[in-house]
Amino acid sequence: VVYTQSEILQREVYLFERLDSPNREPMKHLKAICFLRPTKENVELLVQELRRPKYSVYFIYFSNVISKSDVKALAEADEQEVVAEVQEFYGDYIAVNPHVFSLNLLGCCRGRSWDPAQLTRTTQGLTALLLSLKKCPMIRYQLSSEPAKRLAECVKQVITKEYELFDFRRTEVPPLLLILDRSDDAITPLHPPPADPGESQPAWTYQAMVHELLGINNNRIDLSRVPGISKDLREVVLSAENDEFYANNMYLNFAEIGTNIKNLMEDFQRRKPKEQQKLESIADMKAFVENYPQFKKMSGTVSKHVTVVGELSRLVAERNLLEVSEVEQELACQSDHSSALQSVRRLLQSPRLSELDAARLVMLYALRYERHASSGLPALLEELRGRGGSDRYHKLVSAVVEYGGKRVRGSDLFSPKDAVAITKQFLKGLKGIENVYTQHQPLLQETLDQLIKGKLKDSQYPYLGPNTLRDRPQDIIVFLIGGATYEEALAVFNLNRSNPGVRIVLGGTTI
Repeated sequence: VVYTQSEILQREVYLFERLDSPNREPMKHLKAICFLRPTKENVELLVQELRRPKYSVYFIYFSNVISKSDVKALAEADEQEVVAEVQEFYGDYIAVNPHVFSLNLLGCCRGRSWDPAQLTRTTQGLTALLLSLKKCPMIRYQLSSEPAKRLAECVKQVITKEYELFDFRRTEVPPLLLILDRSDDAITPLHPPPADPGESQPAWTYQAMVHELLGINNNRIDLSRVPGISKDLREVVLSAENDEFYANNMYLNFAEIGTNIKNLMEDFQRRKPKEQQKLESIADMKAFVENYPQFKKMSGTVSKHVTVVGELSRLVAERNLLEVSEVEQELACQSDHSSALQSVRRLLQSPRLSELDAARLVMLYALRYERHASSGLPALLEELRGRGGSDRYHKLVSAVVEYGGKRVRGSDLFSPKDAVAITKQFLKGLKGIENVYTQHQPLLQETLDQLIKGKLKDSQYPYLGPNTLRDRPQDIIVFLIGGATYEEALAVFNLNRSNPGVRIVLGGTTI
């Protein structure tokens, strides 16, 4: 995620090994640079390595704070004095986008409370982030969430204990860390981005759609299931760092991507070396060789994105996602119960609807109408059972309601609080009538909007400790226990763009 192999090769690093791979050969002519998380296992592996060193010198970098006792254990193992330096180089998290990070942790909580190992790991990831950005923040957390309060306290403990590390130059307005809980908005991850009316394409952003339909894992996309895929495209990398097309298109709508791909291809055709190009003079050959790497790179970009976009279109058609997404929008944003119920039932009877999409529709319905007087949930659950005959999805629906239902939520996802908000929604509705689909906005957008304006209530999002922020925050790190989504990443990207002077970084236990 940090570096491509070719970039590392340019730095004259020719061998990549994992510390735990068993049969590494001794190569005393090489120096070793080790970059490790300071875990017990890693320190133990390093101790073994230093007792029987395979390389001439070791430069050791830990991605987080390491204890004095671990350093002592390494020093004692280093009898041959091969260690040249040991440093802490804070990078104990995965940078996903320029303003988004993840800890790649799945299932961080058991029920309503932290899994202790995951709490430790999350605390480490968050404190490493603060150290690498050189921020010593004030902390606010979501009051309705016990995990949020626990994490806030753990981060605070580390800052207090390692106060020398956190002694950064004070800024006029202190940075702010806001800790939230995914269970307050279980709708956003369930809810694929909307479709474009009048278009036969969804209005999902490219990045969100790739993740939703194909899955992005550390910038890699697995395309091995694509019908007739060539061998070199079974797994592709999508990274804004070194793919210009992706960097320029990741936040655009799918409909626009189609046009841009066409332009990319036409541009590529124009630059193609002529098949029968006569390489008569040395100058011809030189020109060909000079242009070839650029051409090769562009050819790789074109075939990659054409394949990805083609597969997305195929899945949208195969899974009937335009209709599905329309009903999901209706569930998330409108409050006509009988119409919503009819739409869900109609779709559940469609043979084209996948099991997953069926379960998701019922989950959204359950989160929206669990307490409605004439709730059709029992009947929908029966239909869900009848479709696949398995109880798995049936159980998932009740698990989702238990996780993010009305009883749990600290904020009200669905009803505007006051007349002003209702009027605003009404006006927004009038303005946006032509697009019935793009009404759903993640709760996070509203929360951050309130925070930037200095209107986020202390009663719902208290500060940890006696101090409060008097000025509008400028540096905001917002962290979601239970994971952030690419739709929220887009919201943060837009907030950063429209609020000069405010910098927001979004993180989550996972994406």
